[in-house]
Amino acid sequence: MAVVNLTEKQKNLIERLGVAHEELGLPPAAARIVALLLVSDDYELSFESIHETLNISKSSASTAISLLLTMDRIEYFTRHGERKRYFRVKVANSEEQVNERLDQMLQLSTILREIIDQRPASTAEFNEKLESLIGFLDFIRQELPVLFKRWQARKQ
Repeated sequence: MAVVNLTEKQKNLIERLGVAHEELGLPPAAARIVALLLVSDDYELSFESIHETLNISKSSASTAISLLLTMDRIEYFTRHGERKRYFRVKVANSEEQVNERLDQMLQLSTILREIIDQRPASTAEFNEKLESLIGFLDFIRQELPVLFKRWQARKQ
């Protein structure tokens, strides 16, 4: 068996963090996998360890791992002389993630502007809400890089 021994506190943290990731849009199995990889004493786990520890099917584990790899939330590696793949959370790419989110906000803002341009004037209240959302996205896009630079300076 490849079950990871977890304390009750670790199990509780995995559950709480899993719920938090679900609220951010991850499916339950993917959310629990990220949580397990963050909370477990060994932060690099095999497929078998993941699916057996979380007591999820191989199919669910495989689907969730594929999603997390596609989302660039986890990465895999192999150990010399072994065929198994091991997985770990990608935590070192915060600047890259911030830049990706900024690009996504720009794309969303651009599309929302096109939507506003074609919306009828008779839906003024709804249009104003979209305008407010666009304004908020623009504000975040402008302020987030400044905050990130301040955080980087604080780290050093």
